[in-house]
Amino acid sequence: MSSRPEVLSPAGSPEKLKTAIAYGCDAVYMAGKRFGLRTFSDNFDHDQMKACIAYAHEHGVKCYVTMNIMGLEADMKVIDDEIDFVAHEAKADAVLVSDPGVFAHVKRVAPDLEIHISTQASTTNSDACNFWYEQGARRIVLARELSLADIKQIRNNIPSDLELEAFVHGAMCISYSGRCILSNYFTGRRSNGGACAQPCRWGYSLVEEKRPDEALPIEQDERGTYILSSKDLSMIEHIPDLVDAGVDSLKIEGRIKGDYYAAVTAKVYREAVDLYLKDPEGWKVDPAWPDLLEKLTHRDYDTGFFYDSPSDDAKVALDRTYVKPAFVVAQITGKNPDGSFKAVQKNKLYAGDSLNVLKPVGYEAPLKVMSIVDNEGNALDSVPHPGTEFNVRFDRKCDLPELTFLSRDGDKDGGIAPMA
Repeated sequence: MSSRPEVLSPAGSPEKLKTAIAYGCDAVYMAGKRFGLRTFSDNFDHDQMKACIAYAHEHGVKCYVTMNIMGLEADMKVIDDEIDFVAHEAKADAVLVSDPGVFAHVKRVAPDLEIHISTQASTTNSDACNFWYEQGARRIVLARELSLADIKQIRNNIPSDLELEAFVHGAMCISYSGRCILSNYFTGRRSNGGACAQPCRWGYSLVEEKRPDEALPIEQDERGTYILSSKDLSMIEHIPDLVDAGVDSLKIEGRIKGDYYAAVTAKVYREAVDLYLKDPEGWKVDPAWPDLLEKLTHRDYDTGFFYDSPSDDAKVALDRTYVKPAFVVAQITGKNPDGSFKAVQKNKLYAGDSLNVLKPVGYEAPLKVMSIVDNEGNALDSVPHPGTEFNVRFDRKCDLPELTFLSRDGDKDGGIAPMA
């Protein structure tokens, strides 16, 4: 077991990778355009992957590439070239696999490349961990259905140099990860090939076969029922328990989610781990951590199965409504000589707005927008168009580095997209 728990962030695009690194992660996981299980994130073409892994290594951050599909015959015929690229040109630190066939290909094509066993393999016991270790794996991403007590028992029965990784934040699957094919049946989109349509988030009704036109809702609230939809995971208040159980890497879900999500989650888990390492006995939750996480778009938070078994508490969310408490309006891109800041618009903002501030290091009280000026020097009352570059001055002097996010509580215009 490593002495320093790793904060592992999702990187669904080059921008998210750089954001997660700026906000303090130790490692990122990413995918190429094929063979990963998040085909709806932007992912990385070969040039982007090489450049971003080099960038991460320059900043002391590791990069793990997901190749965790359950491969079909057609996949296996073309996967060797991708393995060769990831290992020898992109120079990834490890690959994540779940399919024994893919594992065998990696061992043959790139025998020196570190292999992590994906959560898609549903590893739930020490015998399975030891099996993968004997094959050459050096990390197991544990099934999300395990309790902390289960993990502690596994830790005690595996080699000390076999690392354990566990999801600590983000969306959960209602089934064992990788064991659901509802998406295949309903939409033709291959769930274990990265294209899941998430039918677990849909509402369902009961239909009696002789009365197909009479759909009966299985009522749980006024919006219907979502008997397959899970709550979101958040373990920010339980870092000591995770470390005590023997978890080496704290994995944050969310490659499809936005830059702000990557920033918030990396920041709070980085601070929580660092505070624990500094003073394990005196560790306590900083109120800023759950407050920031609550501002993300999310379902109701829960501790998953770390303390409750699936049979005791299925962690079902009673509706598919997300909590959408705040909206990113801009991101800082630089500072002008006159003390104003360069920014790019994310959602509409107005002169006079009071904005929350998220920056990589430290905290800043809300700032009031005193003036907005376009790049031609014209004063603006608002910035309505996404992607617009502008200059903003606040009500006091402050230090806002690049990649600082500005957000506003609530939906002022009734139609602003929530920050992810």
